Amino acid sequence: MKKRLQVVLAQCGVCSRRKAEDFIEKGRVRVNGNVTRAKGFRVDTDKDRIEIDGRLLKEPPKTYFVLNKPKGIVTTASDEKNRITVLDLIKEKKLRIYPVGRLDKDTEGVILLTNDGDLAYRLTHPKFGVKKLYIAQIKGSLSGYVIKKLEKGVYLDGKRTSICRITSLKHTLHDTVLKIHLHEGRKRQIRRMIKKVGGKVIRLRRIEYAGINAMDLPIGRYRHL
Repeated sequence: MKKRLQVVLAQCGVCSRRKAEDFIEKGRVRVNGNVTRAKGFRVDTDKDRIEIDGRLLKEPPKTYFVLNKPKGIVTTASDEKNRITVLDLIKEKKLRIYPVGRLDKDTEGVILLTNDGDLAYRLTHPKFGVKKLYIAQIKGSLSGYVIKKLEKGVYLDGKRTSICRITSLKHTLHDTVLKIHLHEGRKRQIRRMIKKVGGKVIRLRRIEYAGINAMDLPIGRYRHL
């Protein structure tokens, strides 16, 4: 699979993507013996020979982690507000890894991190419909009728959400606990879906992503996959 040259340089740990663009513009990068100054130039690391300052570029081994993300941590590689990110919880600091997809700051649970761009693409692109499983605690009571309405889809930003499967785990006057199976991942989707039908999420956990769970991990801990 071909990728933009600056993306490959960044994923291989040479430098940041922005710095890689600067290296390319200055003619420090060769592909198959030829200098290329085009930032959008696409390469295949399995077939193309890439050199920077005369040194052959080598891809690092693929690395995979699953993290049980705590509440209050942002899912990004870096944060302009200097908030704690998921990468701050990973001790292997020399690795250039990235979170796959997102969990909002107030959501806990399974997040994957890797340097495998091809896998990240397959896990996040909507066309692959990767399954995600959540436990949502809702303030107050949600009727069976409302739950069925959520399953069939509600409109967010003018577009109906995909059909999902919801199981009621607890139902009292004070709160409702739902298990929610999703195959899409819009921004803050579950919180917005619940708000759309008059409810409010008071706790949200992702317990499974693409068949991977973090049941063996305390909050804030991770393991290699």
